[in-house]
Amino acid sequence: MANAPYDVLVIGSGPGGYEAAIRAHQLGLNVAIVEKNKLGGVCLNIGCIPTKALLKSAEIANQMAHIADYGFTMPGGDGASLPTPDFEAVVKRSRGVADKMNKGVQFLMKKNKVDVFMGKATLKGNGKVTIEPSETMDGETVGEAQEIEARHIIIATGARAREIPTLPVDGTKIIDYKQAMLQTERPDSMVIVGAGAIGVEFAYVYHNMGTEVTIVELQDRLVPVEDVDVSKELGRAYKKMGVKIMTGSQVTNVDTSGDGCVVTVQTKKGDQTLEADQVLSAIGVVGNVEGFGLDELGVEHDRGAIKVDSMYRTNIDGLYAIGDVVGGPWLAHVASHEGIVCIENIAHEMGKHDSAPHAVDYLNVPGCTYCLPQIASVGYTEEKAKEAGFDVLIGKFPFAASGKAAAIGDQTGFVKVVVDEKYGEVLGAHIIGHDATEMIAEVVTARALETTAHEVMEAMHPHPTLSEAVMEAFRDAYGQAINA
Repeated sequence: MANAPYDVLVIGSGPGGYEAAIRAHQLGLNVAIVEKNKLGGVCLNIGCIPTKALLKSAEIANQMAHIADYGFTMPGGDGASLPTPDFEAVVKRSRGVADKMNKGVQFLMKKNKVDVFMGKATLKGNGKVTIEPSETMDGETVGEAQEIEARHIIIATGARAREIPTLPVDGTKIIDYKQAMLQTERPDSMVIVGAGAIGVEFAYVYHNMGTEVTIVELQDRLVPVEDVDVSKELGRAYKKMGVKIMTGSQVTNVDTSGDGCVVTVQTKKGDQTLEADQVLSAIGVVGNVEGFGLDELGVEHDRGAIKVDSMYRTNIDGLYAIGDVVGGPWLAHVASHEGIVCIENIAHEMGKHDSAPHAVDYLNVPGCTYCLPQIASVGYTEEKAKEAGFDVLIGKFPFAASGKAAAIGDQTGFVKVVVDEKYGEVLGAHIIGHDATEMIAEVVTARALETTAHEVMEAMHPHPTLSEAVMEAFRDAYGQAINA
């Protein structure tokens, strides 16, 4: 253990917390981290990583249902001999992926000489933090009572599922994303409340595992934060898949007194009643700001979000906050970038880093939804760009015209780009289709470098690839698309 006080103490070991700790070590700072559950936080253990494992299994199940399209003949020829999903095994695989990543973070902490304290942290002021034993998601008690001290403390406590009175989560009939990810018995039917990333991802998983899924969304479309054209395309794909969709609707009551759930849904045409084995509440998240001393110290926070400046300083000297606990966008990669900016600024002020970091550009944050078709976006939507006063050019290239998409057997979706007509600035991009989340990085980089649309369309893209669709979309904005 390093000599106290530490230069930096991080509370929470999600992507924001553990990456901040590693960067602190790289800059020569004496650093420790406190974690009350499992290293890696929600993302690695019950969030980003295991859900992607579940989604991959769901994708395989979907592909197996269409295996004849790829030239395979199954014994019997009637599809009866196709493999069927073993839901318990699918969940077990996802847990194995999460456990592997957890061990990876343990290795990184040792490699980067980050002292790890397991247990629940409480802020005591003047750089002091007490640690008490805590219980992990596996039911294990970790940590021991002690007190540590640090010159700078970073709060990276993350967020949890939001609850509302009409959807009281009981963990059995009304569940949140954690239960949806961990339960090993698959319900025959499920109502998913909320059509954001969490809702549509779990809809894809459970539908392809054999569950009858209905999505209820208050707004008038799926993934309402995305471009309207993307929402419409996803709606078409999900309806074709067999997912039932109720937009412009609101769950007002769930009766769990019987064997299942009786769900009352308020629609434009009046109340409707749905019956399902389970209801999944996917209505967003709220920051973890309770129970570790914020109010006692007078740290300013509002509606589950700690107030910080551009370098993540709170109103209390020496106390910082990053990631989901400071509010949206609630994304792991945002937390990671915030953590690095926060640490680099601390190191700069301590004279251990040559230059002050640039603040995070929140207009250039990529958003990714890993259902199939995947969704990825960055920057302005067409609507928001026009509201901001830009005269825009819109380019669009459908994967129906992509040779690579045809070869892999998935031509759903398109690339849509938004360009400033006057200067050619890349204002935004919106992709729905196979591997969309891999392609968006090109546009994020282009925007970060202030690359023009002409430069992207003139850059040679390899053939045949899905990424050609990005080039073609920019060409289309200027009426120069070749293949569509």
